[in-house]
Amino acid sequence: MRRLEMLSNTIFGVAMTLLAYDLPKASSFKEAPTWMGLIHVYAHPVIALTISFIVAGLFWFSHHRRLAVAPEGGRGVVFLNLFFLLSIIILPVTNGLYGVYRIDGVIAVLYGFHLVVIAALNALLWVLALRGQSNPQLLATAVFPLGVFVLGTAVAFVAPSISQFIWCLAFLAPMAGWLAGRRASYPQVEAR
Repeated sequence: MRRLEMLSNTIFGVAMTLLAYDLPKASSFKEAPTWMGLIHVYAHPVIALTISFIVAGLFWFSHHRRLAVAPEGGRGVVFLNLFFLLSIIILPVTNGLYGVYRIDGVIAVLYGFHLVVIAALNALLWVLALRGQSNPQLLATAVFPLGVFVLGTAVAFVAPSISQFIWCLAFLAPMAGWLAGRRASYPQVEAR
């Protein structure tokens, strides 16, 4: 798993760097840009870049925590981790599409579906890592983004411009984990 950790650092680093690759270049402007011209050209790609960068960062952090919880794994877990990393590698592609065609329903659904796949693989890996352990805090932190991304993708079918705000709720996963941990320990405190 240590080799997988080193590979994942490289993959996350490259994927997170490539997110900025699709930002418009200076050659997009025929003359010196105005403030409104800059906003018009960069607003959508920067919003998509920000969402994707934070998503990738949170999943990178989750991935490292999971590898610390389960420092060993069988062949199946390693292959599942590789599929998870493949889903991260593809993030710059869907991010580029979403940055240009953010309001388009098909692209918003495609981007949301990609976020769902990443979150589902992450949640499945957490479930496997926590087998035999009772840790509602870690489990809630892993499963919460999946629910948020599924909801946001469903909304993207009917209101693509609203889905981005729902997807941002996934960043509350640490708070959901904290609440689940607190709720799990509450009956123990009450019994004392």
